Amino acid sequence: MTDYAWHIPDPVTQPEFYADVPVKRLIAWVVDTIIVAVICLLILPFTAFTGIFFFPLMMLVVGFIYRVLTIAGGSATWGMRLVAIEFRTQTGRPFEFGMAFLHTLGFSISCAVFLIQIASMVLMIATPRAQGVTDHLLGTVAINKRAHT
Repeated sequence: MTDYAWHIPDPVTQPEFYADVPVKRLIAWVVDTIIVAVICLLILPFTAFTGIFFFPLMMLVVGFIYRVLTIAGGSATWGMRLVAIEFRTQTGRPFEFGMAFLHTLGFSISCAVFLIQIASMVLMIATPRAQGVTDHLLGTVAINKRAHT
């Protein structure tokens, strides 16, 4: 049996996997936004400061790349790792590059369309697995990280 031979935890019998996940996701989002902003500020001098004129676009592109690479590399962004949550597929496996890309694309679309973002927040608070719109579409969850024994 492999380390990942389990499925998504049941919120009724294993509620500890979903405890405080919506709050942790919010904290992780704030931390990740700060990290992306710092990276963009570090890039700014290399654009001869013309990046100021397209800074929001730079934030979008850098943020997308940051999220895809960090999620593909550990099934969580650095902010998510800080608060000890991680993404899992419907089979319980950590994200690989393709799923990280799709989830980041869905996240980006959710951020761009206000009503989808509101729906995601409501779903994260109201559903037993604290899943947003993208999570529901992809069959993924954010869970509290398992302790390694």
